[in-house]
Amino acid sequence: MMVEQWTEGPAAGSEAAGERYDSDLRATRKASRDVIRADLPAAHFGLGTVVVASVIVGYFATPGVAALVAGAFAALFLAAFAVMFLRGIRSVDGWRRAYLFTFGWANWL
Repeated sequence: MMVEQWTEGPAAGSEAAGERYDSDLRATRKASRDVIRADLPAAHFGLGTVVVASVIVGYFATPGVAALVAGAFAALFLAAFAVMFLRGIRSVDGWRRAYLFTFGWANWL
């Protein structure tokens, strides 16, 4: 087992360890946010993918099933916008965040 050498020395206080922990946690959270960040072009691609999938499902199944697929995404968008509205994020920014939440998954296609 390898022992980590701390920059504070072998007798590091709990305050220094807490600061190091907080710094590492901030860096990890920032890296996680950067990885899962979605942008508008990806969201537009996600919307296009949903439209194409709805058309294909409607062609091979029934138009009712296609409406269910499109309706599910519409319901998800409206629920996400409702959450943004309740959090106090209104107007265009709320719509944009709900849109990114609903269709931003296309970033990983």
